[in-house]
Amino acid sequence: MTLGVNIDHVAVLREARRVNDPDIMQALYVATQSGAEQITIHLREDRRHIQDSDAKKIIESASVPVNLECAIDKNILNIVCDLKPHRATLVPEKREEVTTEGGLDVFNYHRELEFAIEQLHDSFIPVSLFVDPTIEAMDMSKNLGAEMVELHTGTFANLFAMLNSSLPYSNHSVKELELPRYELSERLEKALEDIKSSAIHANKIGLEVAAGHGLNYHNVHEMMKIEEIVELNIGQSIIARSVFSGLADAVKEMKKLTRR
Repeated sequence: MTLGVNIDHVAVLREARRVNDPDIMQALYVATQSGAEQITIHLREDRRHIQDSDAKKIIESASVPVNLECAIDKNILNIVCDLKPHRATLVPEKREEVTTEGGLDVFNYHRELEFAIEQLHDSFIPVSLFVDPTIEAMDMSKNLGAEMVELHTGTFANLFAMLNSSLPYSNHSVKELELPRYELSERLEKALEDIKSSAIHANKIGLEVAAGHGLNYHNVHEMMKIEEIVELNIGQSIIARSVFSGLADAVKEMKKLTRR
């Protein structure tokens, strides 16, 4: 299992004070030295964390592959083609969102995605699509020409947290999931089955399969049970853990949990 460590949240902290502390390049070095086999960054249109100069330095300096997430925006795609990361992952993006809220709408935006994938392929950049775990999305991703899919695990992660953590008693409780425990359990089982069946189908039709969003030290074991998933991209929980344990130990601990 490849562990991709998303270091966006290091840049979030830096941008909060608009100083070069913490240093994103130090985060890159510590993460890779501690077991990260891939670095994931998201160059957002509003540049709320990773900046163009960050992306350039990270891609040029990283000793491991760099997975660059981006929207299907022409200006951003032009930058990605110039930077030539190991892979580009196309994701949905809304400026008002706190974090990515779901998978790409590969059906209503298939023309835009076709153009984006073609542009990236013209620059010899493999493409992954960040999609919801449905059989239909797997088939469309294949038809669009992507080499890989990253399954959006946010629904699973929210259900798991509402069942197994203090989230329901916090200010960040997921209001639409304030349901009886039996119903949460049933929904969690369905969410896991969706991820598993999508991964199996994607693998069968020749797509590599990654997973990410909301994965943490408490729920990642469920992804390890799905053989077809070959890569996990995890960020917020690792950076949050590093506040208390340090980034090196946080990455090492996650790497232990994702070792097959």
